[in-house]
Amino acid sequence: MNEKSMSETAGLATSRQREGQQPTERRQYIIRGGVQGRERLRIMARVLRPGTLMLLHRAGIKPGMTCLDAGCGGGDTSFDLAELVGPQGRVLGLDLDETKLALARHEAELRHLYNVQFRLSDIAQSEELPKFDLVYARFLLTHMSDPTAIARRMRTLLYPGGVLVLEDIDFTGYFCHPHSAALGRYVELYNQAVKLRDGDPNIGPRLPGILLDLGFERVQVQVVQPVALEGEVKLVTPLTMESIQDCLLEEGLSSKEEIAQIIDELYRFAQDPKALASFPRVIQTWGYRSQEGFAATTGEGDQI
Repeated sequence: MNEKSMSETAGLATSRQREGQQPTERRQYIIRGGVQGRERLRIMARVLRPGTLMLLHRAGIKPGMTCLDAGCGGGDTSFDLAELVGPQGRVLGLDLDETKLALARHEAELRHLYNVQFRLSDIAQSEELPKFDLVYARFLLTHMSDPTAIARRMRTLLYPGGVLVLEDIDFTGYFCHPHSAALGRYVELYNQAVKLRDGDPNIGPRLPGILLDLGFERVQVQVVQPVALEGEVKLVTPLTMESIQDCLLEEGLSSKEEIAQIIDELYRFAQDPKALASFPRVIQTWGYRSQEGFAATTGEGDQI
């Protein structure tokens, strides 16, 4: 952790001693889950969908592939993966939020997507999983205390020649015009909360190096950053501020009064047709597991 104050350290130690603490990886996630969290993810997915689809095509997704969506949330990208791989392909979405998974299963039925399944599971655990042609994760590693270990785990789930596709944030790239004190404070609080929970809010630029260190080949990288004068791009920021308020209060980083004021000002900024607002900078990277030294795995255990 960089430049963590004594008060932040004390708050972290105290919070981790509380009874009824959730599993480590779940507790590290600072953003509210459940139905409300699902609706925020739905809006965010619409904002990011064009860039994500381009990324998947560049990474080489094809009909018939088997895909894993790690940290799938409400399944937005899982649905896109299912459509891209077609009826001969298969998609498995993993998440720790059963409410979101239940909503995803229901939506998959409504959309008649029968080649996608959703499972309550922690990607960090040693649960046996099948092999995949493509493993995808968006905004997952930012919340992990050991992102390299998670990426290594994802690598073991790939067939030789399979591709790992990652998208994650760099909060240093947030910008707006004109200046917004509320946005600046939001960025500060988000950074503090993620770091206090042992995550990295600026992990994006680290992703290519992580893949290279793990022996991935043909590693590539690109940057996307939605920005707009109106619409859902501008709504993601106040919605996220609403979703992290429980964490901010729990860790003693802000007060109810300050949080309410920031949220109000962010919504006002979003409604200003002359105000320009961005999404955090998103780093997209992908790489391929080496074919050398590995035998393709077959059998019933590889079916999803």
